[in-house]
Amino acid sequence: MQRRELLALFLAGTLASVHAQSIDLVRVLKAERKLQLLSSSVVQKEFKVALGGSPVGHKQIEGDQKTPEGNYVLDYKKSDSAFYKAIHISYPNAEDTARAKKQGVSPGGQIMIHGQKNGLGWLSGVSQSFDWTNGCVALSNADMEEVWKLVKSGTRIELRP
Repeated sequence: MQRRELLALFLAGTLASVHAQSIDLVRVLKAERKLQLLSSSVVQKEFKVALGGSPVGHKQIEGDQKTPEGNYVLDYKKSDSAFYKAIHISYPNAEDTARAKKQGVSPGGQIMIHGQKNGLGWLSGVSQSFDWTNGCVALSNADMEEVWKLVKSGTRIELRP
């Protein structure tokens, strides 16, 4: 019986590892408040999200509370965030920076996918029902834990209106 249990644990870990390596795109559908994990163009998982406090339209300047739109990269993970885990979105890109410079403003930055504010995870049933971030994509802590495990640094992210 002990060998079977060990084999089952090994296989479960192997399958989870293979699944984690297969996520090649994260897609955020802002209007639908959804984050999708895709592998070879097939949605594998979907999560409910909260966005910036003024989510309609593409982020233009620092402080506008808009969540960016476009194609970026999830370039690093941050486990010591003020929120329950965070994955950084490579906003602003060169185009965003040039547009802001032309307007004489800062494009902002530090846009992340993250969980709830540390210590307030128990409120996610309420906080996930409205847009409350400064432009980030927020998940419940349980959902963030799953995304954290499945998404590797360097994965592409597409944020749609």
